[in-house]
Parts: sequence; structure tokens; C-alpha cells
Amino acid sequence: MTRITHDIVAEHGLTPEEYDRVLRILGREPNLTELGIFSVMWSEHCSYKSSKVWLRRLPTSAPWVIDGPGENAGVIDIGGGLACVFKIESHNHPSFIEPREGAATGVGGILRDVFTMGARPVANLNALRFGSPDHPRTRHFVNGVVEGIGGYGNCIGIPTVGGEIDFDSGYDGNILVNAMTVGIADSSRIFRSAAAGIGNAVVYVGSRTGRDGIHGATMASAEFSGDVGEKRPTVQVGDPFTEKLLLEACLELMATDSIVAIQDMGAAGLTSSSVEMSSKGGVGIELDLDLVPLREPAMTAYEIMLSESQERMLMVLKPEREELARDIFAKWELDFAIIGAVTDTGRLVLRHGGRTAADIPVPPLVEEAPEYRRPCTPAPPRTLPADPLGAVDITPIEALRRLVSSPDLCSRRWVWEQYDHMVMGDTVQGPGGDAAVIRIHGTDRGLAVTTDCTPRYCAADPVEGGRQAVAEAWRNLTAAGARPLAITDNMNFGNPERPEVMGQFAGCIEGMAEACAALDFPVVSGNVSLYNETDGQAIPPTPVIGGVGVVTDIHTDMTRPALAAEDEALVAIGATAGHLGCSMLLRMLTGRDDGPPPPVDLAAERRNGDFVRGLAASDSMSACHDVSDGGLLVAVAEMAMAGSIGARVMLPEAEIPVLAWLFGEDQGRYVLAAADPERVLAAAATAGIPAAVIGRTGGQELTVDGHGSISLAELRDGHERWLPTYMEAPSGRDPVTANG
Repeated sequence: MTRITHDIVAEHGLTPEEYDRVLRILGREPNLTELGIFSVMWSEHCSYKSSKVWLRRLPTSAPWVIDGPGENAGVIDIGGGLACVFKIESHNHPSFIEPREGAATGVGGILRDVFTMGARPVANLNALRFGSPDHPRTRHFVNGVVEGIGGYGNCIGIPTVGGEIDFDSGYDGNILVNAMTVGIADSSRIFRSAAAGIGNAVVYVGSRTGRDGIHGATMASAEFSGDVGEKRPTVQVGDPFTEKLLLEACLELMATDSIVAIQDMGAAGLTSSSVEMSSKGGVGIELDLDLVPLREPAMTAYEIMLSESQERMLMVLKPEREELARDIFAKWELDFAIIGAVTDTGRLVLRHGGRTAADIPVPPLVEEAPEYRRPCTPAPPRTLPADPLGAVDITPIEALRRLVSSPDLCSRRWVWEQYDHMVMGDTVQGPGGDAAVIRIHGTDRGLAVTTDCTPRYCAADPVEGGRQAVAEAWRNLTAAGARPLAITDNMNFGNPERPEVMGQFAGCIEGMAEACAALDFPVVSGNVSLYNETDGQAIPPTPVIGGVGVVTDIHTDMTRPALAAEDEALVAIGATAGHLGCSMLLRMLTGRDDGPPPPVDLAAERRNGDFVRGLAASDSMSACHDVSDGGLLVAVAEMAMAGSIGARVMLPEAEIPVLAWLFGEDQGRYVLAAADPERVLAAAATAGIPAAVIGRTGGQELTVDGHGSISLAELRDGHERWLPTYMEAPSGRDPVTANG
């Protein structure tokens, strides 16, 4: 028997004070298996010990919320007897170590979170952050992550319909891979994880258990150093074909009304699934680990409980349903084993090799997990010079050309063409727009989905950045004609033990909470990923928002960003002040992210969005696009390229400098194309909404009055060429030079 030393405790990520708490709970020294269980359950990844004090501030309820945070995924009522089940999860550390497998198993894990609730997954999204294009490993990460996401999603047959990709030197030492899945279920048949029924069988199904992924949760709760290559054994290996079988087998069994509780074996594997089921049900669980299907010989109890092998589920069955369940899983050629039973002891008891391998009281294991209110240092305010662009001399057309062909704003087509976004046949808007839209099968209604975050705003002002992340998700859903309903969040930050990082986290939560409340946009699920840093260098604060909304009728209410007709008016909705702080233009021209981010007026955001949604329902516009990175002119250019119809932009008679008016990133704005602009302007005046005609559609050029033109062909060439050129270039070649 291994003697527990201070070094072993430290290797398991527990502080001396936390270990003292373990001793008090057990009343004795733990064995190695018990120490491993406490280690993973009290890790940052599983216990949220640094973040839950702040997460409680987020609004999580609304009349349409069926299940908020706490289950495998969030659940909202979308009408017609249906529910939408969705969540976003991070797989950052594994993807940095092994990009392909890390990204693939991230997709597999989030899929299981959704179908565990009884939903059939209908869409995947991802939010990816990579380092500078000049960094020698960035191509390696992009290639591996895209291959992993595409390979897993394509093989299992779930469309990957949207997401986002950023390049920034702040992610050189720690990339981010956030995966989101959306599913649809019968709202009266949602499956949860609370074990019940003393004596009921605890059943293991899916793939066999191996040694891959051991200490994955602990690894995800620590920052990296130069030994990152040694962590490869902590990365799981996925099999999408087995996942497809598991999905179908679980949904088939769910239709038989045989399941009491079900839980994905995700982070911390059999440990977290059994502990969470026991805790939520207020019962005990006893497991015989000799009955667990294994793919490697002589595995110890410690290895079995901490393995994070993929494509596995734990469930509690109703009495006398075991053989029915066994037959279903045998049909799908999956392992099925009764490995234990529900007890009335409130304890997790493990037997292995004829001996007791662990005996832990579950309530204190869960309820007495550490909770820290770590010191916070607010981000210092930033100021912007009166003339932020200084003596920079550039025409609006040249600035536009450079922006849309830059790593920040170039087309991501090279990525999403590697994803099957049309499988299942219900994708009506795929990647490349404001939000993807999936037809709710057999109806004329749609689900709109998006992921959004602007990390440079969050770094400059976490509160404002948190507001903006939520508001932009709300705006993107609105721009597609959807009523926004709820969000899932993925909070990606550095080491929470550093006050400046905790200040970023707390600030972003404050801003997000304000926006969620103002927009009736509650948080129903999510994930916190901390310690995203290497050798003390933290990532930019990145609170990714995954938003979901409903389009009442995809034929009459849904809108697209592509210009659809010649000789229509372009109408800007929302006020333009020409805010250049933290803007893409400022970054491109000066290499800096100076100043505060644009302020978010949540009341105006709500008014403007509700107004735009009303226009969509009244057939008052033929195209709609939200204004975000790059400002008004970039939004118009994206609409023109998407529709292959040119546009002329007319400058207003205002005292705002031309570049600021064209490229400022003021919030709460949309650009519409309308055949009858007077109707739109009259409705806006009645509603008290700022609105102005800023141009007209037509031709094959994009023109700024008095400042020149550029052909759509040239604009599109630079926009589409940067990423494939970059990925094909030998290491060290800068594709920007290929674009002139």
C-alpha cells in the first residue's frame, strides 16, 4: 500500500489545508485511490472552487428555462412540446498538448453532455483561439484542431454550423478550443443524473476503460510550463464511430422508460459520474470495479476510477429492466455491465480484488469542497489620445482592403469547408453569417445559434467586455431573425491565484450578469477553464458566449446578411459616434489596442434589436447584418461579398472623422437593405430608434463617396485568400506579403 506523503499530496494538486480537510472528513489517512478521488473532485475543473462565488451572480431563470446550470446541459422550452438542450465546454489544455485528439475528444464530450439529457444533437459549433500567425507552432495547432473537430463531427454525422476563430499573440502559449452542441428533445422527457431507488442497478455502457486520460481533470486545473510534452498521456483518445453507436443506443433505451438516471463519464471519468449521481440523488453507490469492462490488463482501482477513456456512460436502471437494456446495447455492439447498486448509506464504496478500495462519505466530498474568494485587482482604466490614429495616412478603401484580408477579418472558409455543415439536411444557414440556423425537423421553425466574444475588449475593460460578449450574441441571433432565449458560457482565463486575473474574471461576470438581465437572456449552462497560461503568461480574458434563439418561421422571419437585390437602400440602425478605442482599425494601423472598448448601452441594445426583429417579421428588409469588428464599412463589405452585389456608401454631414465614422466599433448597430427605406425610417422615428440611409446597393464595386472604389472581385480575392495561403505556406513565410 502506497504511503501518502506530502509530495504525493502536492502531486495531486491539493494544498496542505485541503489535505487536512480530507483527513477530517475521513477520520483517517486516505489510501491512494481515495486521495485520487478527492484530488479530481476538488480540482478547479470539477469543483469550480475559485469561480462559483462569482458564477452565482449570473441570471439563470426565465419562464422558458426548464433546467439551468447544474445538469449535464441547459434546457429551454422552444414550444410545440420540444426543448432545446445545449452547452459549451473547453478542451484547451488537451488541445495544446495534442491538437487533433484534444479537439476531437472535446467534440465527443460535449455531444455526450447533450444526448445524456435525452436530446438528439442537431448542431455543433466551436470557438477557437490561436496564437500569432507568425508563431512557429500556430499552423500546427490550426491544422490539428480543425482536423480533429471535422473528423469527429463529420464521422458522427452532426453538422458543424458555426463558430469563430481569432489569432492573437496572447494565445501563443495556450490555445483555446471551446466546443458547443445543440440538441432537440421532447420537453416532457428530459433525463437527469440524480440516482434513486435503493437496490437499483448501476450500469456501465459504452467503450471499455483504458489508461488514457488519467489525471485529465487535474492537468486541466494547472498552468503549463516547459514540460508540456510529458503530459501527452493525460490526453484522451476518441472514437466517433463508437460515439455514434452510443448515441443511438442511449436514445433507443430512453424511449423504453427504463432509465432512472444517466451521466456521461467526462472529466474524472467514473469518479465524477458516480459521485455526482450519488450526491444529486442523496443516496450511496457501491461499485465492484472487477466488473468494469477493461481494455488493458492489471488496471488498479486508482486507474479505473480516474481514467477518462471516451464514449462511456453510467446509468441507474429501473428494476427488472436490465435485460432489455443489455439487449439494446448488444444490438449496437457496445459493452454493457452491471457494476454496482444504489444504496442508502450516502457513501461511495468501491471494491476491487475482493477488498475495499475506497469508502468515502459523499455529502462532505461534494459539499465541503474548497470554495475560495480570491483577491481581485480591477483592471486599470485605459485612455485614448484625442487623435488615436496620429499621422497615419490611408484611404478608406485601402484600409478596408487591408482589414478584410487580415488574419483578424479574413474569410474562415478554409476551416468550415472541412466541416460537414449540411449533414442531416436541416441546415438553412451555415457558417459565414451572423448566426447559423437549423430547421426544427418537420416544422417551419428554426433554431439560431452563435458563439461570440471580443477578448481585446475584455482585456481593456472586463465589465464592458462582458456586457459586449453577451450583447453581441444577442445581436447576432436578432440579425438572423431569431428571438434570443438563453446562453451557455465558457469562461477562459489565466491563473485565478493572481489578483489581476481574478479581477478580469469578476469584471466579466459583472458585465455579463448586467447584460443577461437587461436582455432577458439567462445563462443555463457553461464551463470554467482557468490556469490557461504558460510560464506565467496568461491568455487574454475570453468569456465565450454561446447563444440560442428561435426563428418563428424560416420562410418569413429569417434574415440573411447577403445583399439580395440591386438598387435598395442601405439603412444603419443605431447611433454612430466613431469609437476607435480597441478597434480593428487602430490595431491594424498602429499595432496597439489602446483605449477603452466601445460602451454598451443595454437599453439601446434591447430597443434596437427588438425593432430590427420586428422589421424582419414585417418583411421590411431583404438583408440584415450586425455591425461589430471593423465597423460600418466592413459590415457593408461583408454583405456585398456574400451577395455578389456591390454598394455605394454615402458619408453623412457630421463632424466625425471619415475613418472613425466608417470603421468605429460603436455597439448596438445593424445595417439593413430595404426596398422601401422611408417605411423603415418612419417606423424608426416612431420607436425612437436612430436610423439613417447610408448608401445603395448595385453594381460590382464597393464605393465610398469621394474616396474611391474597389471591385468586389479584388475585395473577395484578398478576403478569401489569406487563410489558405497561410496554411499552405512553408513555415516562416508571411502570407500577408502575398496579398501586397
